[in-house]
Amino acid sequence: MQYAGVGGVSVGGGVDCDVLVIGGGIVGLSTAHALSRLAPGTRVAVLEKEAGPARHQTGRNSGVIHSGIYYRPGSLKARFAVRGAAEMVKFCAEHGIAHEVTGKLIVATERAELPRLHSLVQRGRENGIPVRELGPAQIAEYEPEISGLAAIHVGTTGIVDYGQVAAQLAESSGAEIVYGAEVDLISRRSSAVAVRTTSGLVVRAKVLVNCAGLQCDRIARLAGDDPGMRIIPFRGEYHDLARPELVRGLVYPVPDPAFPFLGVHLTRGIGGGVHVGPNAVPALAREGYDWATVRPRDLATELAWPGSWRMASRHWRYGAGEIHRSLSKRAFTDAVRRLLPGVTAADLTPAGSGVRAQAVLRDGTLVDDFLIREAPRTIHVLNAPSPAATASLPIGHEIATRTLTTLHTS
Repeated sequence: MQYAGVGGVSVGGGVDCDVLVIGGGIVGLSTAHALSRLAPGTRVAVLEKEAGPARHQTGRNSGVIHSGIYYRPGSLKARFAVRGAAEMVKFCAEHGIAHEVTGKLIVATERAELPRLHSLVQRGRENGIPVRELGPAQIAEYEPEISGLAAIHVGTTGIVDYGQVAAQLAESSGAEIVYGAEVDLISRRSSAVAVRTTSGLVVRAKVLVNCAGLQCDRIARLAGDDPGMRIIPFRGEYHDLARPELVRGLVYPVPDPAFPFLGVHLTRGIGGGVHVGPNAVPALAREGYDWATVRPRDLATELAWPGSWRMASRHWRYGAGEIHRSLSKRAFTDAVRRLLPGVTAADLTPAGSGVRAQAVLRDGTLVDDFLIREAPRTIHVLNAPSPAATASLPIGHEIATRTLTTLHTS
């Protein structure tokens, strides 16, 4: 078992602290970091079941600093993404983390997408985001190889390696971070919360914060709370573009507002390579990064949840299309060619995958905003997919503020 951190916490047979955070992804580490800034001297411990930080959603995404243009004005996603983008750029500059504010294009390739593109312009302006409307000739000025009827340029979008951000948050947090610590028991009393890991380590805290991502609903149930949702995992598969010179920056399609997915896009990363993807296919395990990874327990949980069936009955056509593009490289290439006509199947090399922790309600609704719920001595983060990495600093500040209120009133 690995330990990292400082600060007055015993790591022998047990740990005593003020706040225990479960989950060493970017949201959990941002929460620990915010606690150290808001209330110096607060004893914070973080339990992470993997051997290091950011092993799942945080370290397996496209590395985009999102502007916040997609999200409903006034929603947590809109507020935190807009603020978080600026804070993320500042944090990276302060700590020497490689990043770049590149801007991006959102491109309409069919006439039916034009009203949705215009709606994004209005939404961007409502969210305080600088947006420039482009015609075909202006698209070519930004991206000569991209084809579209119209587009918008969003200037505040950027790129970064969120794994590096998470590592810096861990180092700066002052928290005691315990890796290889999978939680298997939670006991909550009126005066404290006790958590046991599979290795037998016991952690006692005054407040528990559940930032477990793909496992957050299970942690909520271990704590004795009904989260009212289940995590349904969707795998996003990426390809590398063999001819990165075809794309200068970031290019996105116009998203379907019925789904919280942005569609297959083109992202020039910090290292200069271009990622293509992701799609969104049902994963056969919470941490199922390929079709071969199947976990019966995870599947049973999904199939037993009424919301899974209701979601599938509403959106099966969309899902079938995503699965087809996953299994057929030709179909995936055709989807990319809508934006980038010059691409061929030979230009696309399979790369790593990520899994999105999507909360689904009992009625089949895909939760489209960040979802944070409070219980006695406990705060649960139950839906924090993209743009949570972008928004992680204000999310962490929000959770830390709520945590300190609970700590001082209980």
